[in-house]
Amino acid sequence: MKRITEGNLKIEHLNKQEQHWENMLSNRPEMFGAAPSVAAIKSVETFKKEKLTNILELGGGQGRDSLFFAQSNFTVQVLDYSQSGVDSITKKANILGLAERITVKNHDIRKPLPFKDETFDGCFSHMLFCMAFTTKELKNLSNEIHRVLKPDGINIYTVRHTEDADYGIGIHRGEDLYETGGFIVHFFSTEKIKQLSSGFDILNIDSFEEGTLPRKLFRVTLRKK
Repeated sequence: MKRITEGNLKIEHLNKQEQHWENMLSNRPEMFGAAPSVAAIKSVETFKKEKLTNILELGGGQGRDSLFFAQSNFTVQVLDYSQSGVDSITKKANILGLAERITVKNHDIRKPLPFKDETFDGCFSHMLFCMAFTTKELKNLSNEIHRVLKPDGINIYTVRHTEDADYGIGIHRGEDLYETGGFIVHFFSTEKIKQLSSGFDILNIDSFEEGTLPRKLFRVTLRKK
């Protein structure tokens, strides 16, 4: 696909992503399948090793990881800006008898997180950071995660990185954001991870692959200072 360069990041392109995701999740209720992501499986190992119990998940999607956390005996608060995603997770949690362990809210993470300081032991997000957010918005989000984590809390997130086959392909939306198939992806370098890690110690940056492309991702593990 031909690369098309546009000079500046336009906020209207980013805002349209919310409706695009809403349409996708409502029309394809099992878009991501039922099995938890590899990232969630690895994160449960880390959270249990750290003896964490209360987890915040950002960008729950259709709930495959949210349900897995609850089934692994964590209490999970989930935020997602798609109402279809929120409804899907709530319905599945009720069916599986996990409603007491999962609370789901509709929320745009570009706004302050709706929690008090030092509420959570850990935070998890799978490919949320590489969605259509500017670096400034991601810095604000990182600061908010830091705020709601308890001292020594763990933040784990995954992102597609600049060695991914789709990097530099499609419509350039500014910074390291590229749009293909209607989706805007923010690709990460290790330098960007470091840039967004203020207030945290970087414990690990692990590379892994997922899907049929395959997608190339980083799994970033941080500890609140």
